[in-house]
Amino acid sequence: MRVTVIGGGPAGMAAALSAKRAGAEEVLLLERAERLGGVLPQCIHTGFGVSYFKEDLTGPEFAERLERLVAKAGVEVWLNSIALQAFPDRQLLVSTRLGLRALRPDVLIFAVGARERPRGAIAIPGDRPAGVFTAGTAQYMTNIQGLQVGREFFILGSGDIGLIMARRFTLEGLIVHGVAELMPFPGGLSRNVQQCLRDYAIPLYLSHTVTGVRGKQRVEAVTVAPVDPNGYPLRDQERTYAVDSLILSVGLLPEAELLRQAGLTMAPETGGPAVDQYYQCEREGIFAVGNGVAIWDLADNVAETAEVAGRAAVLCPPGRGWARVEGRGGIRVVIPQRWRLEDRDLVLHFRAGKPTIAPRLRVTCKGQLLARRGYAALRPAEMEEIRIPAEKLAMVEAGDLVVLELEEGSGG
Repeated sequence: MRVTVIGGGPAGMAAALSAKRAGAEEVLLLERAERLGGVLPQCIHTGFGVSYFKEDLTGPEFAERLERLVAKAGVEVWLNSIALQAFPDRQLLVSTRLGLRALRPDVLIFAVGARERPRGAIAIPGDRPAGVFTAGTAQYMTNIQGLQVGREFFILGSGDIGLIMARRFTLEGLIVHGVAELMPFPGGLSRNVQQCLRDYAIPLYLSHTVTGVRGKQRVEAVTVAPVDPNGYPLRDQERTYAVDSLILSVGLLPEAELLRQAGLTMAPETGGPAVDQYYQCEREGIFAVGNGVAIWDLADNVAETAEVAGRAAVLCPPGRGWARVEGRGGIRVVIPQRWRLEDRDLVLHFRAGKPTIAPRLRVTCKGQLLARRGYAALRPAEMEEIRIPAEKLAMVEAGDLVVLELEEGSGG
């Protein structure tokens, strides 16, 4: 069996390694950059590998350890290789250092990752000076290139990379005036809100947004205002901050272009393709893993789910057809969206639409209860899971709809 993996970040390396260990004769890993790792090399903070390697590692350490395992397993790696086009029959057109190559593996695994939303995607009014960076770009310039991107900052959006960069700038002796978040709750993990903002007394302004950028050559100031319940700025309450840099941490989007070329339908709630419990897409032999499917909380989650796909690419059981899986009533995202019917427990990963205290979650099919579980709290920034026992799933038939939702009256 020939397996080709597109993307050499944690998802791609974990999928390639898993496929090779499962018995694939040929595993090819394509990476467009000069080295493996994806964004891991620029993430110099700790917090990686705790569940995957049972050690607390930095991003570069996590990447290096995976890279060593990939090499030891005998995975073939093509660096500086870009997948230009993908076709529904798994054909690929790849640009390499030696020219164009056409490939048609037995199994194709997309580990293409995600991209940051730029300024143009959120339409911030005002001037267009230098000094506006996405959080990932600022992180790369700071940690990889050794550049100082500014002296005084304001951050729009409370995504995890933005929170981590707020701490990074502060540790460099720079000034972070605050973080504005449009929603009434943080967009990043609770631990990052605590460790990156509160521990350093950096203000977090919930239900706020940037209403203007001012500057000729370089950012000179930004205006920030609270928003009403409909998200409209309250202009009479604007406040101006004299800064030279604005950092945008306003979310990630799965890289979906190649996936669309391969004939896959994108799920509107995630921006990635619909997958089954093995991360196989609607087309046989095509898998999608990591942040190219949905945005996960941690690199460990990305690697763990990719491992499932790599193994299944070689050893996937036949199943008895598919049932659909859908989130309702307070559940915004569910992975997988399709269940390959089989006699095993099913684990559903999900995100709530808003913070909820002490909710009860239920999973039903045709009006029958499959599983119920209570949680201390659900937060949109944190992916949760629920396990459905195999004996409960026995009544589900091909074409059925499995529904995940919060029970009425639960939470608060």
